[in-house]
Amino acid sequence: MKTVSKQTSKPTLTTLAGVGFFRRIATMVYDSFLLLAILFLAAAILLPFNQGEAITAKIIIIPYYLLVSFSFYGWFWTHNGQTAGLKTWKIRLRTLDGQALTWRHALIRFLAAVLSWGLLGFGFLWILVDKNNYALHDYLSKTVLVFEDSQ
Repeated sequence: MKTVSKQTSKPTLTTLAGVGFFRRIATMVYDSFLLLAILFLAAAILLPFNQGEAITAKIIIIPYYLLVSFSFYGWFWTHNGQTAGLKTWKIRLRTLDGQALTWRHALIRFLAAVLSWGLLGFGFLWILVDKNNYALHDYLSKTVLVFEDSQ
């Protein structure tokens, strides 16, 4: 008797339905309030190291805030794939094969998202013209936002 093995194909960028523009905006607004509170705390932590004065040297403060921001997003992305905003909107971040993100994935996605916004937001606005609702950082990081029930 010959058995036929059932082949299951891995999801790819073209088979996973991306999350649309307005839902992404809603999650970003939600998460920005949390991140802003964390950045205020991060700034307060530095005060004793500068005689109670805010550090204004861009060469120090910008990388510091980027590190804090990456730590915020990276932790949530690598632990269940959801920030508070993503959880509220029932969205999860996954790799193309449906797996949870590693810290390496998170770093690539974060840097790609910085690039998306650094291009005057056009990397993010790409969602509006992309048939799969993917942003530039989705393509570059090979990760995608999906609805929780589509996993």
